Amino acid sequence: MQNKDKTKKISKFLSLVLRHKPEVIGINLDENGWVKVDELISKMNDYGKKIDKKTLAMVVASNDKKRFSLNSDKTKIRASQGHSINIDLAYQASKPPEILYHGTGQKSVSSIMATGINKRNRQHVHLSSDTITATKVGQRHGKVTILEIAAQEMFADGYEFYLSDNKVWLSDFVPTKYIKILHSNS
Repeated sequence: MQNKDKTKKISKFLSLVLRHKPEVIGINLDENGWVKVDELISKMNDYGKKIDKKTLAMVVASNDKKRFSLNSDKTKIRASQGHSINIDLAYQASKPPEILYHGTGQKSVSSIMATGINKRNRQHVHLSSDTITATKVGQRHGKVTILEIAAQEMFADGYEFYLSDNKVWLSDFVPTKYIKILHSNS
């Protein structure tokens, strides 16, 4: 259990520095969000977060949401999506499935139904291809509401979608006309 807790703490810290605040440990992400693994490990160790390449590889491989990616020769790492800092992940626009889902807290539904799903402090709106994932995401925000998104209709109307390395669908905005309340846990 102790090893699992350590892995979770490292994963959360990696999310912080690779998605939101690289300056916490003094790293610089390139324009696509990559940082050299050796630099990350050195800076984390200097900061007091003891890690080595083997531990980092285990955290990347065992993260249930596949939040992190290593490049092909495993010399660089980045977060797959969810950045609040300006990063070009260089994902190519892709045709989405007919329907995607967005899990949210019940308290946000009236605002979403009035203005659409906004990316707020993130670079993209996050959508999932299944209701199980959407439910897990929504649980972080209180009582869960699952929204159904008419993704192919949006795509046909000119909205772009991107599929991240960890299979999260990304878009810049979801207008209300494409949103339907699928399920709400009252």
